[in-house]
This record gives sequence, C-alpha cells and structure tokens, in this order.
Amino acid sequence: MINKTIKALCEKIEKIESNGEKIKVINEVKKKLHEISPFKNEPVDCVLWVDMDNLEANDYNPNSVAPPEMELLYTSILNDGYTQPIVAFDEEKINDKYIVIDGFHRNRVGREFEDIKSRVHGYLPITIINSDREDRGDRIAATIRHNRARGKHQVTAMSDIVMELKRRCWNDEKISKQLGMDSDEVLRLCQITGLTELFKNDSFSTAWEPDTDTDVELIENENI
Repeated sequence: MINKTIKALCEKIEKIESNGEKIKVINEVKKKLHEISPFKNEPVDCVLWVDMDNLEANDYNPNSVAPPEMELLYTSILNDGYTQPIVAFDEEKINDKYIVIDGFHRNRVGREFEDIKSRVHGYLPITIINSDREDRGDRIAATIRHNRARGKHQVTAMSDIVMELKRRCWNDEKISKQLGMDSDEVLRLCQITGLTELFKNDSFSTAWEPDTDTDVELIENENI
C-alpha cells in the first residue's frame, strides 16, 4: 500500500513541467516527512533546495579559504557533487530569505562557477538550523563552532565577533563555552579590539596598593 502511494506521488511530481514548481513540491514533501521522522530534531534529516537568490551570506564569517583550497572545493563539488548542504537560518517568515550559518564557500562555488550554477539550476542545498537559534548572538556562535575545527579564522574578524558578543551582554565564560575557546584566547581577542571600550563597565581587582608612606610619596612625586 505504501509503495503504491509513493509510486503514485512520484509519478505526479514527475509530470510537473516547471523545475521551480517541481522543486517546490519536493521540498514540501520533504518537510512533511521531516515532521514525522524519528530524526526531526536533527537539521540534516531534511535537505532542501532553494533558489540561490533567496540565500544570503552572513556579514560576520571570519573563516578564510586560500585560493588553492577554494579551487579544490570547486573541483570536489564538480566531480563529487554537493555532498554537504549549506547550514542556514530560516528568515522566510520575515522576508523570504535564508541566512548562511555554515557553508559560506560552498555557497560561493554555486554562485561563482557557471558550470556548477547551471548544473544545480540556480539552486543550492540547505539544511535549516534549529529554530531556537533566533538571536544573532546564537547564530554567530553556531557559525564559529562549525568553522573552528576546519578553517582558519582571521584574527581581526574574530576579535570583532568577540566584541559584538560582549555588546550583546555575553560574559567571558559564555563566550569561552559557546565558541570553544579558553579564557586566555578570549582575553587576547578582547585586547586586539581595545580594552578601554570592551571593559569600561567591568570592575577589576587592583593590581597593587600602596601600603607605605614612601610609596604614596613616590606616586605624588610622579604626578607633579
């Protein structure tokens, strides 16, 4: 019975002439199956194909790929196909857009190489990150976690990210835990951006305290 239903569904989808409409229907079927799947809490359980015009790169990715690695990625996708989807955040309810969380360079390959773009009909494969990642800080942290073990982060870009998370009231402990850094690394990135701005509202222990009249006198003389 199930096999007949699947066969009938496939036959109906196959008769759809427009690629765009066919992809839309297939995506809807995937979404419905995902809703009843034992793996519905795992984003990779549902890979969708979306028009690349509806997929936007994020504006904070600190991961850099050198030209040889970029060329290798192109060669991999050319010969092996897209074996990994782009991880995206769904902003569809707001403006029909998806924002790249991970896969910035897989996204680039699909756009910048005409043979790949033609082969995938102007679409890109995505999997949608869990819906509770709505806060920008959470999405930034997700990007860093995806990138950190395999890419090279530009130091200045990483310090800018730490700065933004600080402004979003993330303390050092949360940054360390969410980005997989130790406290010294967080501190170094803060120092690159500038201690004054980042720590102006923080309280610090006193490095030393004058405890003799001589020390006080020396300080006063220095200030004259």
